[in-house]
Amino acid sequence: MAVPRLPSVLERRLFGIPARRLATVPGVGAAATGLAASAPVWLPAAATLDALTARTRLPWTRLLSFATAWAWLESAGVAASAALWITGRSGRADLHYTLQRRWAAALVDALRVCAGLRIEVEGADVLAPGPIVMLSRHANLADALVPAWLLGRAGMCPRYVLTSELLVDPCLDIVGNRLPNHFVERGTNDGDGQLAQLRQLARGMGGPDAAVIYPEGRLASAARRTRRLAQIAEQDPARAVRLRGMHHLLAPKIDGAAALLAGAPTADVVFLAHHGLEGLDRLVAAPAVVPFREPVRVRLTRVARSEVPQGAGLARWLDEQWLAMDRWVDGQERPAAR
Repeated sequence: MAVPRLPSVLERRLFGIPARRLATVPGVGAAATGLAASAPVWLPAAATLDALTARTRLPWTRLLSFATAWAWLESAGVAASAALWITGRSGRADLHYTLQRRWAAALVDALRVCAGLRIEVEGADVLAPGPIVMLSRHANLADALVPAWLLGRAGMCPRYVLTSELLVDPCLDIVGNRLPNHFVERGTNDGDGQLAQLRQLARGMGGPDAAVIYPEGRLASAARRTRRLAQIAEQDPARAVRLRGMHHLLAPKIDGAAALLAGAPTADVVFLAHHGLEGLDRLVAAPAVVPFREPVRVRLTRVARSEVPQGAGLARWLDEQWLAMDRWVDGQERPAAR
């Protein structure tokens, strides 16, 4: 779903954290209270709208119910993180990972109850032990929850590379900044500096650790796919030709994944492909896909580090893996279309 754009003052690094949280933390609390208090109003209104437009699917009733659950889970997460700070345990990574796992599991449970979410996972046993570098498909902002849920179930400790726009989520902001994560600031001119931070992020990973990145860098769309290929063609025409057959994913950006792999020279690579969340890329499209008619399918594939090329061969290898992922997604869509 699309995240509302914060005013620029809330995104600035210098003043960002206090200014942002002064807006987002009370905002989430107000949303939780307001949605719960107004349920006697919006619940029958949503049910009436659903009866007139969607009959038995009840999309608006489901979405507003999930919004209420999300707001209360956010408020609970903020309260728990505040309690850890008050009791002098804000530096305890283990407690924050436990909080993160429970928060992700609760959100998935809320989606199950409110939106009929079902998840089928192929290859869950490949996640542990670490260290691993997870390269995930990026179809919408909802899929940021998938690695957290999967890795939490496996007892892993993820280190995320995420866009700073997600800091609008107060739980992700507070807990995410207490754990080893990196929030990428779009439009920065310090690309080398950010890559150095990614290498540092991956250093020292051991058995329970996973670094997670979305190599596409943006939500996939036909327009972005065309623009990305045009940009690649200017620098590497042969690569653009190789990736022209992609129908669902964006051509991957190599540098971020390469930086994580450089920082964790013994880490295996895990590819995360998924299908079934595509309709949640825009908030206005959500009523058309809720409740979920088909299960969300997830496929995890692990590649031993000894099989991962180094240097110039890494880019071609990653392209081949991404093309294979695109074909898998296409194969999931074709049965659904019949």
